[in-house]
Amino acid sequence: MVKVVSEWSRIAQEEREPRKKRAPWGVIALVLLTGLALIRNGSGEFDKGPPQPATAAAPDTGNAPSSLTTGPGPQALPRSVPDRIRIPVIQVDAPVTPVGVDADGWVAAPPPEDPNLAGWFNGAVTPGEKGTAVVDGHVDNAAGPAVFYGLGAVRKGNHVEIHRQDGKTAVFEVYGVEVFEKNDFPGDRVYGSKGTPELRVITCGGGYNEATGYQGNVVVFARLAGVR
Repeated sequence: MVKVVSEWSRIAQEEREPRKKRAPWGVIALVLLTGLALIRNGSGEFDKGPPQPATAAAPDTGNAPSSLTTGPGPQALPRSVPDRIRIPVIQVDAPVTPVGVDADGWVAAPPPEDPNLAGWFNGAVTPGEKGTAVVDGHVDNAAGPAVFYGLGAVRKGNHVEIHRQDGKTAVFEVYGVEVFEKNDFPGDRVYGSKGTPELRVITCGGGYNEATGYQGNVVVFARLAGVR
C-alpha cells in the first residue's frame, strides 16, 4: 500500500463524475504499482509460478469490433455495484467485494486469507459504466494459488463477465493482456478513460523475488461487448 499523491491528478479529473466524489486515480495507479498488497508471501513451493501473458496478447490499437457485436458497442450502463466475476477460460467464478481508501489515505485490498475473492475499487466507475472500472485479486498466498493465479493465460477474444447488483451481467471482451514492471507502471495507459465502458483486471506477475515479491502486474484490458 502507498499514500495518496497527485501524479495522475489529470486522470482523476477526467474520470470524476460531478454527482459523486471519487478517490483520485493516482491512488489506484500507485497502489497497484506496488502490488496492492498482492505480493506473493508463500514459501516458494510453486516451481513454475503463474502463467504470464504472451507477446501476441498485447493490446490492440484503435477500437477493433467485438465478436459479440456487429455494429456500435452496447450503451453504457447506470451505476450498479458488482458482486461476482466470472472468467470462464480460466475457471474463475468468484465473489467481488468493494475495496476503497481508508481514513489514512491507503487503499485496501481483498483479505488475503480468502483466496477466492476479488476486489472492485469503489472510487472508480462500476463495471459497465462509461469509464474504466478496475477489479483486482491475489495471484496466490501462503496456502497456494488464489483467484487470479491463471490471469496471465487469458487471451484476446476471451470474455470476462461481471454480475451486478441490479441483476445485469456486463460481458467484457478482452483485447489485450500485458505484464508491466512495477517501477515502470503506465498509469495513464492502464486507467485513462477511452470514452466507453472498459474494464481492467489486475494481479501480480512477472519475475518473483523472495525479498520483494512479484516484480510486476498482469493487466487484462477489456471493453464492454454485451449485456444480459
